[in-house]
Amino acid sequence: MKWPLSKKMETSLLTCVIHKSEQITKYCEDHSQLCCSKCVELNHRLCLQVTPLPQAATGKSTNFKNLSVSTENTLSQMKQCQTYQEDRMKSLKVSYKEHEGLIVDGLRVNIVSYLRECESSTVNTTHEHIQYPISEMREEIKYLLADFEKSTIKEKKEELNLKQAPLKVVKNSCIRLHYELFHLHVAIPKVLGKPELSFIASKKCLENIQKSDIFLKENFPNHVFTVNGKSVHNVKMPSDSYQCWITAVCALPNGQVLVADYNNNRVKLLNQQYQVVSHLDFRDGPWVLCLITPTEVAVAVHDEVQFITVSQSQLAKSRKLKLQHECRGIAHNQGDLYICSLTALYKFTLSGELDCRLYEDKSAYSTGKNHGGFILITYVICTEIF
Repeated sequence: MKWPLSKKMETSLLTCVIHKSEQITKYCEDHSQLCCSKCVELNHRLCLQVTPLPQAATGKSTNFKNLSVSTENTLSQMKQCQTYQEDRMKSLKVSYKEHEGLIVDGLRVNIVSYLRECESSTVNTTHEHIQYPISEMREEIKYLLADFEKSTIKEKKEELNLKQAPLKVVKNSCIRLHYELFHLHVAIPKVLGKPELSFIASKKCLENIQKSDIFLKENFPNHVFTVNGKSVHNVKMPSDSYQCWITAVCALPNGQVLVADYNNNRVKLLNQQYQVVSHLDFRDGPWVLCLITPTEVAVAVHDEVQFITVSQSQLAKSRKLKLQHECRGIAHNQGDLYICSLTALYKFTLSGELDCRLYEDKSAYSTGKNHGGFILITYVICTEIF
């Protein structure tokens, strides 16, 4: 790998290495560390093999080709770590924006609901008696907006900042370590004819590689998700005929949760304490759930999609889409529905019009029932992160 470098930068790098060589006077074989006079006095007084720098550098050969390869590998990993942290920060920001959008939609629903309530209560009111209700409406809407701005949005922004803060620290450390190692990597070929400078640069490079490797192990894991804890909740109702089989879970913006109980042909609404507060019965067991708006959810049931609404902790059925195939998976993105049948992935509009068939695999009976390819395609379409 070639690293473009200007003459000015070359001079700067060489000056940096030379400046360090003026401070470094000895080398401790016991600790494999370069030492200045203060280091020797404070940390290496009891060491048996502390030699002057010229002596330590004499006859020492370093495989600069292997060192260069190791350095480039570490630099590449540091860059990947930096990109990983930046992507996590962007993902958090996108999630915050999406959640903020859902909160705004929820606020809009609350205001519209309140206005309709006011409208119905003033239908038979004469003009001269309407002033007070309008004033009251104005104050109520002001209150809703103020509460929304002060608590919800501010709270979410603070939460976003708190989550991004440690990622910024790691990202900045990546940049700093990459910068230091890169400068040493470029400086080494420039001092190969100077034993002491070459010795210092190679040892510093090895130190920085070791430091970077430790940092990467601590901050660049091979896994993406970490489970911090779990809790178990019983959602069985007295009227359930069979043991519950939860095939889908959908979290609502207000903290409530919908679960699909396939065995009992029910969708159940749980409050923030995970207690069942409402339910809807279906002719067949519901497979999956998909959030459409803060108050509307699509339920995949056999060969149809049933939309349900959530209002004041109560569930109600609304419109329905009849399909020509099974519905075993469903996802929503930007006004489109992506539906998995037993063998294919389709794209529909929210009104139920088939847009296209995106993918099909007839190699087995249920290749589309939440299997790898279909999950990946739906995930890519609905998150657009790849």
